[in-house]
Amino acid sequence: MTELDNKDVLSLADEKEQQAVTREYLQQDESPDAVEARKREAALVRKLDCFVAPVMMLLMLISYLDRGNIGFAATQGMIEDIHLKGSELNTAVSVFYIFYILAEFPTSILVKRLQFNRVIPAITFCWGLVCLCTGFVQNFAGLVTTRIFLGFFEGCLFPSMTLFLCNWYTREELGVRVAYLFIASALSGAFGGLIALGVLYMDGVRGWAGWRWLYVIEGILTIVWAFICIFVVPKNYETAYFLNDDEKKIMRHRAERTEAYSGGSGHYSKADIKEAAKDIKSWVHGVIQIAVVTILYGFGTFLPIIIKYGFQYTTQQAQYLVVPVNLWGAFVYAVGAYFSDRFQTRFLPLILMAPIGIAGYAILLAPVSAGVSYFATYLIATACFLCTGSNITWLSVNCAPDGKRAASLGILLTLTNIGGVVSGQIYRSDAAPKYTLGHAWSLGCLGFAWCGWWIVRAIYLRREKRKDRKLAGDYRMPEGQMYTDREPDFRYQL
Repeated sequence: MTELDNKDVLSLADEKEQQAVTREYLQQDESPDAVEARKREAALVRKLDCFVAPVMMLLMLISYLDRGNIGFAATQGMIEDIHLKGSELNTAVSVFYIFYILAEFPTSILVKRLQFNRVIPAITFCWGLVCLCTGFVQNFAGLVTTRIFLGFFEGCLFPSMTLFLCNWYTREELGVRVAYLFIASALSGAFGGLIALGVLYMDGVRGWAGWRWLYVIEGILTIVWAFICIFVVPKNYETAYFLNDDEKKIMRHRAERTEAYSGGSGHYSKADIKEAAKDIKSWVHGVIQIAVVTILYGFGTFLPIIIKYGFQYTTQQAQYLVVPVNLWGAFVYAVGAYFSDRFQTRFLPLILMAPIGIAGYAILLAPVSAGVSYFATYLIATACFLCTGSNITWLSVNCAPDGKRAASLGILLTLTNIGGVVSGQIYRSDAAPKYTLGHAWSLGCLGFAWCGWWIVRAIYLRREKRKDRKLAGDYRMPEGQMYTDREPDFRYQL
């Protein structure tokens, strides 16, 4: 959103004014003018969902295609063609996330200052070029080098997209829109399977293996989309090509309302980073995210390999059997995110879906038929996408001001990809066909996350009670103190 002048330090008068704006909005005035204003705002949000959200979704889909195609390539002969031995494939998967981690936190802090419309097309072009070059690797060293650069450039993307969405949507609307990103990641598994199935028939064209065509084609598609992003990623709502003057005016009101509620000034400082770092919820959500991302990345990357070598299906079957599983995961997450936003509940979907995923991994650890094992992947998909995305949303909607939100997300996303490193090591080639370590570790991660969300809920409830006591005692924020989500008029979403 736009920056407001002189909001770095809130005076007592500013606080009263902000609380009045918040109360006025939350009371949902039913006068004809107010009802008409809400209708116009709803129409604006639908327009954002047509011009902003799809661009971010396609970026997410492409990024997951480019990082996850290593699993499809491995089933199509890449391991033999570049002479990978032992755990070298696992190393190539894990090294991606090490440099992904290094990129995320500084991106969270700097991307708004550098401007989204510059950063997003640039990093998309860079990782597309790296993906294309992966089609030419000849050995393990070449594969690791491309994975390092791919991880770094893609590591800049997710915090950029998340904060970009925070600048266009209110916190009440954010859950579904972040869900769009993870729906896109689920769809990438489906599209990846279809593309991999198609290039399987290109094996030998111009003397190239099919997996090389997979990287080249997806790399070219990414580069083309990067150039399109120059024109479709707006700098801000004041210059957005798809908004008229009336809609820009509504966006200004939304920006003012958001800043009145969150105390955001648009300026990120060391104080914001300090506030995020000393807030226990940043770290609890972050540690939980390590666990759920281990599941998401392990499941997304190795599912074709698990289906082929673990369930004893053919290469062709492994390519297309991943499609419905990922489509199911996308559908469940879409429904869960909708109801999460509709009823403003973040805890309930997480606590209900995680046990379904736990049951899925328990089935994979049991001596059952291939058909039953394949059914278990649907149970896992029910949980893994929703749990990963909803945990991020829960933290982001409960942070204020903007700088603290950015820093908190930076902490969470940095911790997140420790799970990516782990996921690359638990499904080892020498563990086929049972993959006991991978399934058992993933089951434990979901159980750990389930327990962690109860702790998070307890933290929020305790803080809400403290806020109620402050309000009952006619609390006034000390002059010169930074406004944060710890203030009584900021209510956490549970």
